[in-house]
Amino acid sequence: MIIVIDAVNAHRFGHLLDEMFRLRKRVFADRLGWDVECTADGREIDRFDALDPDYVLGLDDAGHVVACVRALQTTGPHMLSEVFSDILDGEPPLRAATIWESTRFCVDTERLGRGKARNSVSYATCELMIGALEYAMRSGISDIVTVIDPVMDRVLKRSDCAPYDYVGKRAPMGKVPALAALLDCTEERVDRVRAFAGIHHDVHLSDDAALALAPPPDAAPPVMQTEAEQDKAPSADRAALEEYCRAQINAARTARELDQALALAEAVLGAGGRTPDTLDRAAG
Repeated sequence: MIIVIDAVNAHRFGHLLDEMFRLRKRVFADRLGWDVECTADGREIDRFDALDPDYVLGLDDAGHVVACVRALQTTGPHMLSEVFSDILDGEPPLRAATIWESTRFCVDTERLGRGKARNSVSYATCELMIGALEYAMRSGISDIVTVIDPVMDRVLKRSDCAPYDYVGKRAPMGKVPALAALLDCTEERVDRVRAFAGIHHDVHLSDDAALALAPPPDAAPPVMQTEAEQDKAPSADRAALEEYCRAQINAARTARELDQALALAEAVLGAGGRTPDTLDRAAG
């Protein structure tokens, strides 16, 4: 089952985000040995999580997070431009409103089994690929650039979801090298993964099914860090945040998208954070 969590509905699914951050810590810090920011209570959270990215989560039959991936706009700060710049080998970072960066793709190998049946690593991996690609297409995204390790590169190829190109070179990251791969978001790619995995149904939860997973408002845990953890977390450069917010506003194609972009700018930059050109766009 796939659920998408974004800035609009994150307040409803804090418990799922908490599970996701803990899964990321076990995978990227403990297993892969990447130099990532971790909280004292066992969550992997970085400064890009403060930019209200979209999260595509895979859930098992009990509603627990067993797979996840994060999507960031490349028009603002993202990992390939800020953290993995060595991969680019002097090339400029990709920046386009129709290109998303996919990072923190992982599955719970402890909870999932082998084989290709439901609740297996292979099934959860392919289901997440399908869900992420379909969500990207619905959002008007044409391509995804993803930072992966050689193991994930082989997984993509084995799942008939091979990258069509790579950016830059391999660069060391923890115990393994990292590389940047390009995937086109097309029905053909989704169909290939579906055929490989034998997944022919709609993988996305309906709105009603997703809302049924949300705890009562007074029982929902905090969505992100505690105040103390936020003080410890690295803060994104304000100029970069302003650039990111401005790009989201200028890229808005509907009144709803514009309202969401303005709300994001106000939340990230504060009540006085709207720039003059932002106000001009809002007035128009």
